[in-house]
Formats: sequence, structure tokens, C-alpha cells
Amino acid sequence: MTSILLALARRFWGFVLAAALSVLATPANAEMVFSQVIVDLTAGAVPHQDVEVWNSGSERIYVVAEPSEIVFAGKADERRVQMADPAQLGLLVAPNRLILEPGERKLIRIAAIAERTGTERIYRVAIKPVTGDITAAGSGLKLLVGYDALVIVRPTELHSEITGTRIGNILTLRNDGNTNAELFDGKQCDGMGRNCVSLPPKRLYAGASWDQPLTRGTSATYSVKTGDAVAVRTFQP
Repeated sequence: MTSILLALARRFWGFVLAAALSVLATPANAEMVFSQVIVDLTAGAVPHQDVEVWNSGSERIYVVAEPSEIVFAGKADERRVQMADPAQLGLLVAPNRLILEPGERKLIRIAAIAERTGTERIYRVAIKPVTGDITAAGSGLKLLVGYDALVIVRPTELHSEITGTRIGNILTLRNDGNTNAELFDGKQCDGMGRNCVSLPPKRLYAGASWDQPLTRGTSATYSVKTGDAVAVRTFQP
């Protein structure tokens, strides 16, 4: 009889422990959706864009937006710089704090407020939910997912100059222009222009370089997008 009671007790406490772990592993339903992750502010256009933040979950979300300038973007000494004064930072993000009820949508305005120069400025805006109260009866786990939006403030005039040098099977691409360029649809084919392999895309910032390993001795091609202009570039061995 004693052994039966012990077995029942072990089963009962095992059930209690499993239930507790199940509660701890259940995420609270708080989800944030962001309308875009790249804000491109070109000269001659409206110097701001509004991005939409949407609470698609069933709980209230507290959101903060924290802008930083990316100094030496794409280089070995790249770093983020935060400033409390938007006038010094050159970028205004408003509001920088908001509350989203379930299903609610709100706009965050991102505006370039500094005078444009001959070189672009790169920013990141971390838009992220912060922990609020967990409304479940027991313990819970909240999964908070934020976004790190890229903000590009273009110079007054765009100048694209992508150069490529080849040493062995390493293609070094360098941006000697004054604004970033998107490299995409990269490929390298055999000598007959067939059996092509894809090359990875890359956003190459002004003054930065990038080493792309190749598998063949043939030329490599990339589509290069600077602003709205797209050109196909071939880099010979």
C-alpha cells in the first residue's frame, strides 16, 4: 500500500512540475510589425518619411525609438553614435516613445533636419518593444522582437564610382563615390557564359571596400544600384 501511495505522489508532483514548466515556456502574445526597414531620404524630395508600427498581438506594447548615427559605415572602425539633441544628431525621430494597444497602428516620423553636404549620412533607428506587465495568472515568458531600421540621408548630388581589383580569386570592390550602392544579381559564369554561379548581394557604403571570393578565373558581373539608377558592371580577371 505504501509503495502505491509513493508512486501516486511521484506522479502527482511530476504532473505539477510539468505544468509549471509549461507555463514558463508559454510566450505572451505581443507582436510588433514594422512597415519598412529602410528609409531613403533623397535630396530634392520631402526630407522625412512616416513609418507605421502595428501591434498585431493581444497585449499592450510599449515601444521606444532610439536613433544613432553610423560613423565610418561599412569600415573596420564603424561605430554608433547617440546624441540626445536631434539638432546635433541631424535626425529627428518623433515620437520616440509610444503605447500600442492590441490591433492599434501608429506612425513614427523620421526626418533629416541637418543641412545636406556632399557626403551621405547613415543612421540606424532601433525601434523596439520594452517589457511591460505580464498579464498571465502565473509566470510567463515574453518574446520581444524589435527592428533596426536603416536611414540614409543622401548628399545633394549622387556620385557613383565602384571600382574592382582582382588578386587571384579575390575580387575587391571599393566605393569611391559619395553615397552607398547596392550590389545585387551577382554571378560568375564559365568561359562560354554558361554554368553560372550566384554571388552574394552587398550594400557598399561610400569609402568602404569588400572582398568577394570567387571560384573561377572568369569575369564577374554585378548590377549596381545608386539611388534610382541601375547599371550592370563587369569585373574582368
